[in-house]
Amino acid sequence: MYTLPNKLKLFAIIFMVVGALGIIGGFLTAPSTTAEVKEMMADDHGDGHAVAHDEDMTTVQAHDESVTSESHAAEMHGDEAHDEEHYEHVLHQLQNRPWSALYIASFFFFMIALGTLAFYAIQYAAQAGWSPVLFRVMEGITAYLPVASVIIFVLLLLSAFHVNHLFHWMDPELVNPESDDYDKLIAGKSAFLNVPFFLIRAFIFLAGWNLYRYVSRKYSIKDDTAEDNRWFKKNFKYAAMFLVFFIVTESIMSWDWIMSFDPHWFSTLFGWYVFAGMMVSAITVIAMVTIVLKSQGYLEHVNDSHIHDLAKYMFGFSIFWTYLWFSQFMLIWYSNIPEEVTYFVTRIEDYNLPFFGMVVLNFVFPVLMLMNSDYKRVNWFVVLTGIVILAGHYIDVFNMIMPATVGSSWFIGIPEIGSLMFFFGLFVLVVFTALTKAPLLARRNPFIKESKHFHY
Repeated sequence: MYTLPNKLKLFAIIFMVVGALGIIGGFLTAPSTTAEVKEMMADDHGDGHAVAHDEDMTTVQAHDESVTSESHAAEMHGDEAHDEEHYEHVLHQLQNRPWSALYIASFFFFMIALGTLAFYAIQYAAQAGWSPVLFRVMEGITAYLPVASVIIFVLLLLSAFHVNHLFHWMDPELVNPESDDYDKLIAGKSAFLNVPFFLIRAFIFLAGWNLYRYVSRKYSIKDDTAEDNRWFKKNFKYAAMFLVFFIVTESIMSWDWIMSFDPHWFSTLFGWYVFAGMMVSAITVIAMVTIVLKSQGYLEHVNDSHIHDLAKYMFGFSIFWTYLWFSQFMLIWYSNIPEEVTYFVTRIEDYNLPFFGMVVLNFVFPVLMLMNSDYKRVNWFVVLTGIVILAGHYIDVFNMIMPATVGSSWFIGIPEIGSLMFFFGLFVLVVFTALTKAPLLARRNPFIKESKHFHY
């Protein structure tokens, strides 16, 4: 049985506390009025905006001889109204920033747990012979799914009740034909994109995923003391059923929880794109947790061939993610349809470094590091590559969400780092605590002998 080291528990708690302080600090430092926004913009740009505004007013006054005083007053009023509207827009963006940081970190660790559950189900459905010695590691990681599900659903509820303004389409004025803010495109999608149906879908998805997680874990534990293979057969059957449910609901989830941040834009590849990022992140974490446990003297039946296979999946899904990224980007960029290409123009102009940087982290680095078969067997090498891959896919989620919620007002600072630290600490605490609840070897799995002697 695995015992949770006190140092690891303290490490996780420290991360959670420091992260929580960062999250609170992010909310406290967010501006509450346009006056604060003006001050912040003046500090950031050295009063450049104010100077430019004064120059504009001087220019208007210099040409005042050719206009009446009434038209001059109207022009002045129009400039002021435009400026006020701009400051109001920036205010909403800056107020969204701590919420966005919280949502991104929450979703990132949620998708690791969900991806691990899908990978675990694939092993059962395929009756894989190499992986049963890793099943308890996967089950431990999926223990984070119920916790993550509650958090993500609460964040969706807060958006639905307009505590924040992350989901632009939730504004009722956008679907009101009598409103000045009426949006024909969003109104046309309102049969699907409406708050009640959105929350119902989220509840069904989360309930279904967690139900399978509960059942599979229960049958796996029962299989340890069983006298026949009935629990294994049940797990096989439910894994196959879950995978059908998962592949449909994962796509819809990616539309709802990520793509709808940009309600005017859509991509038929998006569900697969999110899936690829989810799987490579999950497999990377499985490999890293396995290596940590192995270094502590546990998982004696795990050998270099198991690590090699996990690293192969890390390599393969990195290639798959890149293929989908390039397919989506190239086709949209080449066709140059305004309502489609705007998605990438925004990211290239305002998020140039993270947008192209993630391609290096998620493709170039893994390919160079894991191309050689021998390197896949070197534990520290796999961990190093895994850290880079996880950083790259966090930035990928960042790029999918931040441009629509925060726009050009983005920055990786206290809210982002604090949120990442908090959820990392929570993830470590939940996962490694779950590993203490059952033996680390699924003793009676029909393929356990093959897995123990697996050699590549």
